[in-house]
Amino acid sequence: MNNPSPAKLTLVIASVILCWAYSPIGVHMGLHSYSPGQLALLRFLIASVFMGGVALVMGIGRPRLRDFPWLLVLGFFGVFLHHTSLNYGQQWVTAAASSVLAQSAPLFSVLIAFFCLKERVSAWRWGCVLLGLLGVLVVIWGDQGLGETDPRGLLILLAAVSWSVYFALQKHYAHRYSPLTMACYMVWAGTLMLCVNLPGLPAAVVQAPLAENVAVLVLGIFPSALAYLAWGYVLKHVEVSRASVAMYLIPPVAMVMAATLLGEHIALQVTMGGVIVLASVAAISLEGRWRLVVQTKRTQTLAIEVQGRR
Repeated sequence: MNNPSPAKLTLVIASVILCWAYSPIGVHMGLHSYSPGQLALLRFLIASVFMGGVALVMGIGRPRLRDFPWLLVLGFFGVFLHHTSLNYGQQWVTAAASSVLAQSAPLFSVLIAFFCLKERVSAWRWGCVLLGLLGVLVVIWGDQGLGETDPRGLLILLAAVSWSVYFALQKHYAHRYSPLTMACYMVWAGTLMLCVNLPGLPAAVVQAPLAENVAVLVLGIFPSALAYLAWGYVLKHVEVSRASVAMYLIPPVAMVMAATLLGEHIALQVTMGGVIVLASVAAISLEGRWRLVVQTKRTQTLAIEVQGRR
């Protein structure tokens, strides 16, 4: 299969950034007419139907029976818990602040690796985590003021933790299924769990203004379905470490969208905190790439020394 041109990959990556940057804006608009649970369910009912159509056209593999419990766990953390807590938390913070706090997931991945997976964490990574958490405090301070912050807004951090757990678990199954197959079963499993919010949803859909229903429709198709498919396409052709750099553009784009579409005033402290959080996340990623480069050079040096001895 021919590799796509750089221009095509750039367009696909840009579309992913736009889709995921729209997510907090769509959630903010949807919360005017729906409860957090109803919004999450409606969003993923739309995504499930869309993904079902894609699966019929492109075809997906059948999951192994022994993997069903783990696919349900992935759906729980990747869809149910992540989006439920995100929606509840966003009732108390702006869309701009939400976009930054949601990107703090890699900070919690380090904590999960240390406390749950018993992995060794370098002093560099600990420093990055502390710096990132400081950035989180700056964002909260700039958004509502530390004294006026509603603790329920911190549920967005629970969403980030949930996303970290999802990625940690996903690594164990990524080699068994294609990205499309994984995305479909994850979305369907999470949607099934979200059906606890079904009572009252049909009436809410009828009563909601057209503009807000359109916002949720866009939310269900683009950030919740198309973006996952496009991201899977990108990861097929670009290294994860290189592709993930693009994710740092999501909060700035989301801030512009929030200011334009919602009329939000972006406080300077939110911007500063966002820079700190994203810098710490980037530093964690760079350490992984630096270790890989050092290891490669050591391997090459060792091979040269062995050849010289022969």
